[in-house]
Amino acid sequence: MPAVNKQYPRLDLKKWSFMFLIGMALTIVGAVFLLKGWKPGLAIILTGTGFISVSAIISVKQVIKDLAPEYGKHIIDILHKRYGLGRGPKIVVIGGGTGLATLLRGLKEYTGNLTAIVTVADDGGSSGRLRKEMGVLPPGDIRNCLVALANSEPLMASLFEYRFPEGAPMGLEGHTFGNLFIATMSAITGDFEEAVKESSRVLAVRGQVLPSTLENVVLTARCQGGNIVHGESTIGKSETRIEKVFLQPENPRALPEALDSIAEADAIILGPGSLYTSVIPNLLVEEIAGAIRKSKAPKIYVCNVMTQPGETDSFTAADHVKAIMDHAGKQIVDYVLVNSGKVPMKLAEKYSREGAYPVDVDKENLSTLEIKVIEKDLISNLDYARHDPLRLAEAVLRIISDSSNSLINKANSWYRDL
Repeated sequence: MPAVNKQYPRLDLKKWSFMFLIGMALTIVGAVFLLKGWKPGLAIILTGTGFISVSAIISVKQVIKDLAPEYGKHIIDILHKRYGLGRGPKIVVIGGGTGLATLLRGLKEYTGNLTAIVTVADDGGSSGRLRKEMGVLPPGDIRNCLVALANSEPLMASLFEYRFPEGAPMGLEGHTFGNLFIATMSAITGDFEEAVKESSRVLAVRGQVLPSTLENVVLTARCQGGNIVHGESTIGKSETRIEKVFLQPENPRALPEALDSIAEADAIILGPGSLYTSVIPNLLVEEIAGAIRKSKAPKIYVCNVMTQPGETDSFTAADHVKAIMDHAGKQIVDYVLVNSGKVPMKLAEKYSREGAYPVDVDKENLSTLEIKVIEKDLISNLDYARHDPLRLAEAVLRIISDSSNSLINKANSWYRDL
C-alpha cells in the first residue's frame, strides 16, 4: 500500500458545496415567487443569498488557507497581471448588445480600467418581461457586458448566461438567470445601480458597467413617410428606413459616474452594435453626448461588419457615421474603425438569406466627414460574421497609442517654436 502524503491538504468542501446549491435553489424559487407577486419570495431570496454568502466565504477561506503556500507562485503571477492591467489606459465603451460585449472581451486582456456605458431602452425578450412585470430597468445588455468582463470561474459566467428552456415551470421560460439575479437584487436593494454593482462583485468584473440613465425611457423612431414606431424591439421590424430616433421622456438625466468616467477617459469607443437601438440611444442622453463632445480623448466609432435587416439595410460605413453625427453632433467621432477582411463566401451566403450584407467601406464619402478612417482585418474565424475580440482590441489600442504619440509630437513642436 503506498504511503500517504500527510502534507497533502484535505479539503472538506462537500457540505459547503451542498449549502451553496441549496442557496442557489432557494434564490431561484424566491425570484419566481417574487415575479408572481407572492410575499414569501423576498424572505426565500434573503435566506438563499445568506446560504450562498456563508458557504462561499468559508470555502474560499479554507482553500486559501490550505493551498496558498503551495501555489504562492501563481498568486504572485495573478497579482502581477492585475497590477499591469491597473496601469492600462482608461477606456470608456458605449453601446449595448453582443457587439459591445465582443469588444470588452478583447480589451479586458489589456487593461482593467474599463467602463461600459450601456443603453437601458430594451423592451423585448426576458428584459422586456422583467421591465413590465417587476418595474425594473431592462438588465439584458448590462448582463452581457458583465459576463464579458467577468474574471470569475467560467461556471459562474455560464450560470449568468443560462436561459431557461421552453416549457420551464413557473414562468421561467425564456428568462436568463443573470437577468433574474439582477432584477431580484434590484428589488431587494431598491436600487438598480446598486444591483449592477453587486452583480459586478459576484462576477469579479474587470472595470465597471453603468447604465447611461436610471430613468425609465422608451426608444421611439420616426421612419420615412412619417411613420412613428415605439419600442426598441419593434424599431428593427419597420418596413421603411429609419430617419430619426429619440427617447421618451426627453432629456433624461445621465448617471453621474458615467459622466465622470467620460471626463477621465484616455479614449472613448462607440460600438460595435446595433446602430439605432444600441449605440445611438446612449447619445440621446444629452449629458452623455455633451461630455463626449467636450472630451479631448480620441473618439472612435467601431463600424459593424454586417448590415442589420430592418435597421441598417444597404447602409455604408459613411451612412453609419452620418447617423451618429446627425443625432449627436460632428464632434462625436474622430476615427472610424472599419473591417477590411473578407467574409467567407459560405458565411456571406448564409447572412444574405437573412438580408444582411458586409458593410461597404465607401472611402470617398467617409473622406467628406473630416474623420480618420482606419481599415483592419477584424473578422472572427468562428461561424459568425463578427469582430474578433482580440483583433478588435489590438486595433483600438493602436489608435489610442498613435493618437497619444501624435499629441506628444504636437506638444514638442509647439515647445520648440517658443
